[in-house]
Amino acid sequence: MPRMLECRTTSHSLVEMELLLFIAFSLLFATATPLRGISSNSCSSKIKDDESQWNTSGLHLTLHHPLSPCSPAPLPDLPISTVLSHDAARVRLTPGTSVGVGNYVTRIGLGTPATSYVMVVDTGSSLSWLQCSPCAVSCHDQVGSIFDPSASNTYQSVSCSAPECDSLDSATLNPSACSNSGMCIYQASYGDSSFSVGYLSRDTLSLGGQTFPNFVYGCGQDNEGLFGESAGLIGLAKNKLSLLSQLAPKLGYSFSYCLPTTSSSGYLSIGSSSQAQFSYTPMVSNSLDSTLYFLTLTGISVAGRSLAVAPSAYTSAPTIIDSGTVISRLPSDVYSALSKAVAAALQRYPRAPAYSILDTCFKGRASRLAVPEVDLVFQGGAAMKLPPGNVMFDVDSSTTCLAFAESSRVAIIGNKQQQTFSVAYDVATQKIGFAAGGCR
Repeated sequence: MPRMLECRTTSHSLVEMELLLFIAFSLLFATATPLRGISSNSCSSKIKDDESQWNTSGLHLTLHHPLSPCSPAPLPDLPISTVLSHDAARVRLTPGTSVGVGNYVTRIGLGTPATSYVMVVDTGSSLSWLQCSPCAVSCHDQVGSIFDPSASNTYQSVSCSAPECDSLDSATLNPSACSNSGMCIYQASYGDSSFSVGYLSRDTLSLGGQTFPNFVYGCGQDNEGLFGESAGLIGLAKNKLSLLSQLAPKLGYSFSYCLPTTSSSGYLSIGSSSQAQFSYTPMVSNSLDSTLYFLTLTGISVAGRSLAVAPSAYTSAPTIIDSGTVISRLPSDVYSALSKAVAAALQRYPRAPAYSILDTCFKGRASRLAVPEVDLVFQGGAAMKLPPGNVMFDVDSSTTCLAFAESSRVAIIGNKQQQTFSVAYDVATQKIGFAAGGCR
C-alpha cells in the first residue's frame, strides 16, 4: 500500500511536493498566516480529558471552550473584536466553509499504536483532518507531536479512484486533485482564510476506549490559519465523510453535546441519548446546504412577552444550529424587535456605543444588569430559556452587548446561546433536542 512519506524516496518526490505547493498557494484563501508564540496553558484547575458519564449510552468525550485556560489547546488572548470579525466571516460566506475562532476542542487517538491529538469540533464541517509530517509546505503550532503516517502500522493513503475521493467535492466544497502516484489530494478552505491541504487517508481512530478501523480523514501538508494549538478538525456535519457518518454503523446516527463556559468543561457524546431529558423539534432540509442542521424558529419572547413581529418574519430566512458560530443571527425584523425589547427591559442602565457587529450595548457587565429571560421557541414547542449569560456578551470589563446580530441570508443559533444546554442531534429520526443544565 502507498505511504505518504515514501514519496520522499521515490522519483515522484519533487513532483509530489510541487503539486502540493501549487494547490496550496492557488487557494483563494491562501493569505492566512499560522499562529506563532501561543502562550502555554495557565489553567489552575485539573480537568482530565477521558471518558465521562453523561446519561447517554454512546461514546463520550470531554469538550473545552476555545478561550478557556483549561483547554488543552487554548487560543491566544485574542481581542473580542477579532473573535467577532472571524465570527462574521463564518456567517458571511457559504455555510459549512468556515472554522473561525468559536469552535470547541476535544481529544482523539489516531494510528496504531494510537497517539492522542487535540482537535477542533465543528458541526458545520464534514471532512476531518489533522496535520501530518513531513509538513511539505507549512504546519501551525500544535499541542504535542505532529502525526507521522510512517509510524502507524494501519495508515493507508486513499487513491484517486476511491469513492471517498469523489465525495470530497460535497464534503469540502472544493474539487479533489490527484497526485502523480495516484493519491487523492483534498483542499479544505474556510471563511476566515484558514485552510488545510493534503492527502486523503485512512487509519484506525480511537475514541472513548473504542477503535474504528479505516477511518477516512485528511492528512494535512499545508495547514494555515486560526486553529489555536489544535492538531486539526473533527467534522460532524451530515456528509458521508464526516466522523458522525463513519461511526454511525457502530454507534448510531446521532450525537449530543454540552458546550461549556470558559470556567468549566462539557461533553460530546456520539450515539444514543436519553430521550426523556430533551424537548425536540424537527430537523428540516434546505437546499442551501444539505450537510448542515436546519430547524424552524417559530417565536421569541422577552420576559414572557412575545416579540411584536409577524410569524412569517421568523421563517424569512432558513435557520441552522451551529457549534462554531459564536453570536446568533436572526432575520432583520426579528432582530430589530428583539433589540428593542431588550433595550426597553434595560432602559434604566446607561447605553454604550456599538461594538463590532453588536449594536445593543450597555455600560457594565451582564452580571450587574437585571437581564430579562429570552426564550427561543421552535417548531413542535421545543424551547431554549436563555439565562442572562446566554443573552448578553461582555466585550470588556465595563461593557456588555446583546449577543445577537441580524442576517438576511441565514439565521443561526450560535454557541453563545447554546452554552450549558445539552443539545441532541438525532439524524436517524430527523430531530434536534434541547435540555437545560447539561454542564456549567
